[in-house]
Amino acid sequence: MSSSRRTFIHQSTLASLGVLLAGKSSFAGNLFQTKPNSLIKGVQIGVITYSFRSLPGHPDKLLQYCIDSNISAIELMGDEVENYLGKPVNTVKMPPRVAGQPRPELSDATKAEIKQYQQSVAAWRESVSMDKFEEIRKKYNAAGVTIYAFKPNALNTDNTDGEIAYALSAAKALGAKSVTVELSTDPAHTKRLGDLGEKHKIYIGYHAHLQATETAWDIALEQSPYNSLNLDCGHYIAAGNTKESLLRLIESKNKRITSMHVKDRKTKDNGGKNMPWGEGDTPLKEILTLLKEKKYKIPATIELEYDIPANSDAVKETKRCRDYAQMLL
Repeated sequence: MSSSRRTFIHQSTLASLGVLLAGKSSFAGNLFQTKPNSLIKGVQIGVITYSFRSLPGHPDKLLQYCIDSNISAIELMGDEVENYLGKPVNTVKMPPRVAGQPRPELSDATKAEIKQYQQSVAAWRESVSMDKFEEIRKKYNAAGVTIYAFKPNALNTDNTDGEIAYALSAAKALGAKSVTVELSTDPAHTKRLGDLGEKHKIYIGYHAHLQATETAWDIALEQSPYNSLNLDCGHYIAAGNTKESLLRLIESKNKRITSMHVKDRKTKDNGGKNMPWGEGDTPLKEILTLLKEKKYKIPATIELEYDIPANSDAVKETKRCRDYAQMLL
């Protein structure tokens, strides 16, 4: 283990002992501190609710996971919210896919069913009331959790302008500053999203995986002031980029980064695997220190992708990441 991780484990043990020895008044104070807080030294630590994918995904449960992991700000995935609000259920039965084999050819009947389902979802999105999203925002805010980004599956090339407008309006109703979507290789689509983002005054945060480089976002950023980065620091390192390049990118593009994902991954040469925080090659301390010292208002989003230990769960591991970030800060 790295020295920082050993220090973290040592300090965590001492902290647990301190709780036992602190006395009744301290215990009572902790007992009644119900609202979460993950704003640490001016750095907003958040979580993408994808991290809780191994657990039931009802919005009320997601909120409780945030409270239990002491997280006060989130990037909210769209599926759980849309399903809760009544999005049409997908009844299309796809043919099984064999790992390592190409996707099986779909029959004309299946293609027609998929198209019909997509049309029904588009119609639902274009008609659903934003009041329902505002209710979710109010419930989360009352519990001490804010929503800074929204990630619905409604921002792709095959989605209608009406669906994209819905996604941006829903983000605004939720209180989010941005929506997030995978970085498209089609410049026409990033321009389309940027133009619609400017119209609705919601930023489009583009997320990249192993295609990430210092210049990967340049075309989108040039197209619109509402195109931005949802920078994934772990993927960036696993793609073969250096930590110096990552820190330089954050500094040079800090005003265009609306949120970032933080995970600990091995470098490309070391296999690129997702690791528990403190065991990979992502420069976690340098990233968080940069945010703190430069006072960049960029949410640092925990994205839990390493294997959860058998004696743990997604909430416990998210809290562990949050506490590790606090130790680094």
